[in-house]
Amino acid sequence: MGFADLLEQAGGVGRFQIINTILLALPVFLFASHNVMQNFSAAIPDHYCKVQLHENDTHYPNLTKSQILRMHIPVDKWNKLEKCIQFTIPQLHTANVTDTFTNMTSQETEPCRDGWTYDTSEYSSTIVSEWDLVCDLRPLKEIAQTAFMAGVFIGAIVFGRLSDKFGRRKLLMWSNFQMAVAGTCAAFSPIYICYCIFRFLTGMALSGMILNTLSLSIEWIPSRVRVIISATLGYSYTLGQLILAGYAYKIREWRWLHFIASVPFFLFIICAWFTPESARWLVLNNKSEEAAKHLKKVAKLNGRPEVAEKFTPEIIESSMEEEIKNSGTEFTVLDIFRKPGLRRITCCLLCAWFSTSFSYYGLAMDLQGFGVSIYLIQIIFGVVDIPAKLIGTLLIAFIGRRFTQVTSLVFTGLSIITNIFIPQDMQIVRTSLAVFGKGCSAAAFNCVYLYTSELYPTVIR
Repeated sequence: MGFADLLEQAGGVGRFQIINTILLALPVFLFASHNVMQNFSAAIPDHYCKVQLHENDTHYPNLTKSQILRMHIPVDKWNKLEKCIQFTIPQLHTANVTDTFTNMTSQETEPCRDGWTYDTSEYSSTIVSEWDLVCDLRPLKEIAQTAFMAGVFIGAIVFGRLSDKFGRRKLLMWSNFQMAVAGTCAAFSPIYICYCIFRFLTGMALSGMILNTLSLSIEWIPSRVRVIISATLGYSYTLGQLILAGYAYKIREWRWLHFIASVPFFLFIICAWFTPESARWLVLNNKSEEAAKHLKKVAKLNGRPEVAEKFTPEIIESSMEEEIKNSGTEFTVLDIFRKPGLRRITCCLLCAWFSTSFSYYGLAMDLQGFGVSIYLIQIIFGVVDIPAKLIGTLLIAFIGRRFTQVTSLVFTGLSIITNIFIPQDMQIVRTSLAVFGKGCSAAAFNCVYLYTSELYPTVIR
């Protein structure tokens, strides 16, 4: 016997598993809001060098604003104002420039002297317009997202270790709290560096929530329904992408966007409070009495009160004797590379995770590059995940994990490579290929999550 047998005796899949999955899935709806938030909060609005003159300036009483701007700012080959340079002195002869492109490379130019003017018709404000992250400072926009992803990376190491020591439930509650506080602080950051720091902490919290949500959900359900639970959590994230598109469309001010996405996590702490600790973790950490209490409650909630009294610490420890014996050894990250079997699994999963994450986020985090409304493309990217994950789940259930993982990654790679050779002006074709690749990588995500939860022993998971 093992813990899986104890779960079956407690009702297998019953009312408790449904309630527990719902409580764990609620925060997942807002994971996407922080993962791809910068598509909206760091969008680059149209901009050009700030010009001090106005239409009613006494020096040029008969000129429109457009003409005055063309006196100070050169235009590109699409007859639009250059974004990062201006003339050193006004070019009076350019005031009458019409739609015909004029080569002005002979005119002396310089970087913008007095800052930039931003178009606020689509975005009221973003971190780009807030801190002028354009032209030479444009890489700082990407650094902000890098800070967030660095937090996700560090959070996986830190919170993974801490959850093994202090329990999944406590770390899940803390991650919710950190997400709420750090996200709210990011919304009201006075300077750019503070924003990056709080985004780093938000990324750490997100990683802690993902790890412990997955552990608590997987460790409370039998193996035969893990595919369904994994799909449920995946669809929660998918719907979260649609939610993000909705409130990002209504809220065009980046500070309020961050605030609205972060405050609900204060309430999600309550959800984590009502989520029981993993009984398996309790037993493996010499807390069999507490595990017995949880299993009794689960059995009663699942309609098996007659079985509840059988769950005593002694019986539980006897059933999990082999697992308890194997858990006595202290493990480090290096241990997963020492044994040939674990080393092979780890190297394969590292490649799968890298390729899946690289393609998924590479497509999902640059929506402005598609040349269409980012709100529309966000909805399309969210909707395509629904059939993709459904097909992926069916393939996992009826054909197997390996076929699903390989197929989805191959099609993702082919769609991205093909897109490289599609001309820039064929936006519909390029966007369609990107959407297809996004769907395939979403299916790959479901599979690699499941692989990770199943292939490692509990003690090192």
